[in-house]
Amino acid sequence: MVVTPPQFLYTAEQSRAVDRCAIEEHHLPGPVLMARAARAAFTMLLEQVPAPKHLSVLCGPGNNGGDGLLLAILAQGRGISVDVYLVDGEPRTPDARLAAERAQRAGLELRSPDDLELPAEGIVIDAMLGTGIRGAPRDSYARMIAAVNSSGCPVLALDVPSGVDADTGAVAGEAVGATWTISFITDKRGLHTGLGADHAGICRLDDLDVPAAAFAAAGEACSILALEREIQALPSRKGDAHKGDFGRCLLIGGDRGMGGAVLLAAEAALRCGVGLTRVATRREHLGPLLTRLPECMASAVEHRNELEPLLAWADAIVIGPGLGCDPWGEQMLHGALASAKPLLLDADALNLLARNAPASLPSGSVLTPHPGEAARLLGMTTTAVQADRFHAARELAQRFAASVVLKGQGSLVAADDGIALSTRGNPGMASGGMGDVLSGVIGSFLAQGLGSFSAARLGTELHAVAGDRAAQRIGQTSLLASDLIGEIGALLP
Repeated sequence: MVVTPPQFLYTAEQSRAVDRCAIEEHHLPGPVLMARAARAAFTMLLEQVPAPKHLSVLCGPGNNGGDGLLLAILAQGRGISVDVYLVDGEPRTPDARLAAERAQRAGLELRSPDDLELPAEGIVIDAMLGTGIRGAPRDSYARMIAAVNSSGCPVLALDVPSGVDADTGAVAGEAVGATWTISFITDKRGLHTGLGADHAGICRLDDLDVPAAAFAAAGEACSILALEREIQALPSRKGDAHKGDFGRCLLIGGDRGMGGAVLLAAEAALRCGVGLTRVATRREHLGPLLTRLPECMASAVEHRNELEPLLAWADAIVIGPGLGCDPWGEQMLHGALASAKPLLLDADALNLLARNAPASLPSGSVLTPHPGEAARLLGMTTTAVQADRFHAARELAQRFAASVVLKGQGSLVAADDGIALSTRGNPGMASGGMGDVLSGVIGSFLAQGLGSFSAARLGTELHAVAGDRAAQRIGQTSLLASDLIGEIGALLP
């Protein structure tokens, strides 16, 4: 069995397809895979808690419950006190029934959930639902989940915490708050975005020695962003290079009282290697901007006609940070949309776009909405966006023929070329200005000639990793958007 950093995320149906292929074409019987899963989970448990005093193993009637039953046998063999509960009656799959028979032969009592006791010094093994839930758990499961969560015991969830949608990360009712989750064969999408990430705790994947060829049965999967891979998209810098080789980025924003947003975006763009950077903003912001960023050019723009020569100069345009939704911001957005240059649209540019979306965006554009902005663009509620972030990101990418970064826990990057997720980032990044920094980062990469999907992928992961590094240095509570900019520079070659 091999514990590996996952590169892809799968739906429950894709995972079942891989399982079937492993069993039918690679001759790995279900009981063998179940035994490997139990061994992998027990090994992880002992790594986290080398001498557990007691295990309460909660088993559903499917194969997830079978994994739990075999884990209970392993624990008993080590001399660990074990209680096993059948949460929803007798096992109903052939492999789970075999596991139950083995458990009984080993002398384990399979108890009713009515007898549930969760000792304070014990650990709970959640083997109830796994990937098999859509919507809220039934009352019998909901009661068990509530008891687990109120017990205060550490929890190891097998495959997926019960109550979490394996595909979307949505939580429709009660869901186990796991301390650790171990996924088998495939890593599940719902563990890494939305509420699912909050419930999963520390995640691990064990491939159970399933041959790599079996994963082809899943089809296209969601990729996990990794900075060391994404950074390869950056253009190399030759010894005789000059600033004209690395693009010209125009940033438009900073209506009255909001100059800091476009300043943050401009500083981030500069740190990401663009050759020339110019800001189009209100006149009163020029002095502070140039004092902070003497490397940046700046122009006072009051009307759309003053913007036209700047648009012609640019290779890529960032619009939205501090833009506002008043007539000035509307003029600036209309000008940018007419430029036919690749655009990065964020913040109020997205809110204005939602009011009156054009038939199409310039080719190579990127949208970076948070869930509320995504909801306005799609004409739905924020709750609906969060219930299936994967669908929302893909729908936006298709509707606007653009690359989309749906921000939030487990930020998603979607385009016609596929979909990817960042597992990096932290709650300290939920503060003003973080999105402005991301806009400048991606806009810089667009100006340097990266395609929209590559720029969005690299920018999203770079921003998230920089946020983690900054949080390690100064803590999450005190984290400011400007703290990321120095970390970004240190991460780039």
